[in-house]
Amino acid sequence: MSLSNLSLRCSACGETYETAWAWRCDCGAPLDFLADARPSRSAPDPREFDDRRGLWSFADFLPVGPHVTLGEGMTPLVDAPEWDAAFKLEYVFPTGSFKDRGATTTLSVATELGIEKVVEDSSGNAGAAIATYAARAGIDADIYVPASVKAAKLRAIERAGATPVRVEGSREDVTDACLEAVEDGDGWYASHAWNPAFFAGTATFAYEVAYQRGWSAPDAVVTPLGHGTLFLGAYRGFRALRDAGWIDEMPKLLGAQAAGYAPVAEELHGPTEGTNDVADGIQIRDPTRLDQILDAVDATDGDAIALTEDAVETELDRLHRRGFYTEPTCAVAPAALGEYRERGVLSDDDDVVVPLTGSGLKN
Repeated sequence: MSLSNLSLRCSACGETYETAWAWRCDCGAPLDFLADARPSRSAPDPREFDDRRGLWSFADFLPVGPHVTLGEGMTPLVDAPEWDAAFKLEYVFPTGSFKDRGATTTLSVATELGIEKVVEDSSGNAGAAIATYAARAGIDADIYVPASVKAAKLRAIERAGATPVRVEGSREDVTDACLEAVEDGDGWYASHAWNPAFFAGTATFAYEVAYQRGWSAPDAVVTPLGHGTLFLGAYRGFRALRDAGWIDEMPKLLGAQAAGYAPVAEELHGPTEGTNDVADGIQIRDPTRLDQILDAVDATDGDAIALTEDAVETELDRLHRRGFYTEPTCAVAPAALGEYRERGVLSDDDDVVVPLTGSGLKN
């Protein structure tokens, strides 16, 4: 693997950078890989496709090899008849959340680059994932977290040998403290919001969904939406599959935000009411890639709505009673599914996939 494959381009001004050492353009915008990895072959017969390497079975779509892996990927896609949907059980990953998709690719890029220390800011799941995969890679990690971080997520970070840095104040204050450390040269920014390697990993969600459905996309995918880590990953993954000729159509991408932290929904529909402090994993007021999220919504005839705390708590109880032991943030997506149907954005006949993104065992 040549480091030239990891060259970057600014998503706003087009400036290029030689390798993934950079994390932000001089103009302030996020960076993406200069060239997207694409397979040269046609879609393989799903009955003959070798999926034993988990998400790394889709190496043709990934920018780097599997230097750091824990066997992640190929999460179950199960029928959820009470919701008239299929749930993809992303909470069965090694660290209990879909963030392992991005952590495995990000730490693999870090290894390719010879990085000795990574830093990340997170409300919990991304920090636990980066800490765990950094431990697997033998790379030091500092994880900046809110002072109020849940004890189970803090333990996961500490037991992986990473250093948690607890920051008082808002989620934005946590990011600011982390960025100050990055700008002071105290590590490579393994960010789930900024680092393009993370999005290359979350794109594998789409590859798996299409493969598990015999190389077809659903009519729609409903995901939690904070920084857009999974939402944008799904968009990029389905787009890559379409461009490679492996699927025919893109699904409609529908986001579920927390009331009070819903910049995408407000951009589309105006001010929202109330707050939602239950879905702490998506409490993001200023997502780094807001313009890209809005472009993905537009390109797929998608949407984003905000969910109240009561709606999420009700849906969480419903999930638990049906055997899906997820954390609260997960419940925003199936709750939004019902709301989208009530609004007529989805019909009862639409074929929908909903990822359940984090384990209830971490609460």
